[in-house]
Amino acid sequence: MTSEQNARVPAPAGKATSAPVMGRDGEATIFEYSSPGRKAWSFRSTGLPEWEASVLVAPGLLRGEPVELVEVPERDLVAHVTRLTHRQYSVDLGAYPLGSCTMKYNPKLCDDAASLPGLANVHPATPASHCQGWLELLWSLSNALCEVTGMKAATLAPPAGAAGELTGLLLMRAWHDSQGESRTKVIIPDSAHGTNPASVTLGGYETVTIPSDDRGLVDMTALRNRLDRDVAGIMLTNPNTLGLFEEDIAEIAAAAHDVGALLYYDGANLNAILGVTRPGDMGFDIVHMNLHKTFAVPHGGGGPGAGPVAVSARLEDFLPGPIAQRGDDGTFTWVEPARSIGRVHSWYGNALALARAWSYILANGGDGLRRVAEGAVLNSNWLKSRLRGTYDIPYDRPAMHEFVASTSTLKKRTGLRALDVAKRMLEEGFHAPTVYFPLIVEEALMIEPTETESVETLEALAEALINIAGEEAGEAVHAPRSTPVGRVDEALAARRLQATWDAVRQPS
Repeated sequence: MTSEQNARVPAPAGKATSAPVMGRDGEATIFEYSSPGRKAWSFRSTGLPEWEASVLVAPGLLRGEPVELVEVPERDLVAHVTRLTHRQYSVDLGAYPLGSCTMKYNPKLCDDAASLPGLANVHPATPASHCQGWLELLWSLSNALCEVTGMKAATLAPPAGAAGELTGLLLMRAWHDSQGESRTKVIIPDSAHGTNPASVTLGGYETVTIPSDDRGLVDMTALRNRLDRDVAGIMLTNPNTLGLFEEDIAEIAAAAHDVGALLYYDGANLNAILGVTRPGDMGFDIVHMNLHKTFAVPHGGGGPGAGPVAVSARLEDFLPGPIAQRGDDGTFTWVEPARSIGRVHSWYGNALALARAWSYILANGGDGLRRVAEGAVLNSNWLKSRLRGTYDIPYDRPAMHEFVASTSTLKKRTGLRALDVAKRMLEEGFHAPTVYFPLIVEEALMIEPTETESVETLEALAEALINIAGEEAGEAVHAPRSTPVGRVDEALAARRLQATWDAVRQPS
């Protein structure tokens, strides 16, 4: 290849190589920068009188001594925080193939739309008559999400995906109560997301787990054996966490409905089927969506998130409110469904997350959303094909948006574990894939490249994974070696959590 031809080959934009990401030296805690008497800023005078704390706070609530606060100048504070932010990996920095989490790039167009003053400067408690534009946006988004999922009505109230799961289960309970039934069990597959059994428990149900068959799909014989009139519903994601489409979904829906149970769709993997098929067409009754996974709302960082829930017609009256609705005269107002389960979120304080999702849908259109899913599926299968032969592919069938590889054979031959691969990937400038999930795959590497990565970045990602597998035995055991903090004892950290500076400085 000539130099002129080589210059036209795109670089792998998803590979992070900048020094601040990896770093060399450790970063001190903010307390270690503290020195008595130093201040970031102070006002000459506020013009307000001073009061003793004992005048403002009841004596029984006062501390015996002042809380220890850091004392640092503004310059040191900004430098410390900036250095830390430079060491954070993000979807803006490089490829983030974290399976099941759909960590795809968020277009800046959506951020720009959500930052418009007419949206950003509205208080959550503004009366409906003064925020008609906002209500129209929420109403339009709800309608679009219903169209995408094949549902009749939706609530935008749940502030996160897990809150959406709990809301869906409370709707399930309300529906059965209205039928004069008190059911106690919810069925989930053994490949389910960890939030599913947790949400089932919070919803007051008993979790019943069914195994996967040799295809990696729901074992239909086991499902039928566990279905009875005490089952309130079945919780599934489709495609499942192995990245495989549940081929028997119509049969699963019929079996659930035959015993009066509802079918719940965990929307974590909705990115794989946008514009191609819909949960409602498969027979689902309840659908929760993770807008941060599918519709370009920023993922992580503590929120705010958004986990809307859409339902079939028979559950519409039970939705939590308030819901934006358009009247016959074209104006919008808040309404409470007739048999609402009540509020699941005090206000729409996460509305800017919803605005981002609506702008993403408008920018793509229906045909664009379909291309999102097609690109995600294509990238997943391309990468799986590159890794075949180097890593085990336990369920080697056409994948959807993600696939699961394994280091099981490598572990037996060289000792290489999934955890070692994940740590070693950090040295290559990539975020690691999900490891040890789903639990039904030994030494699992759950990989989801998403539709936003170029083929050049996918090739660089594949080469890194292949090179790691071919290294000397034990090479990856010591990774990461180029990060400010090396490999930590994660099990010990989970058992002996030290979440405060005091605990670190004075361990018990």
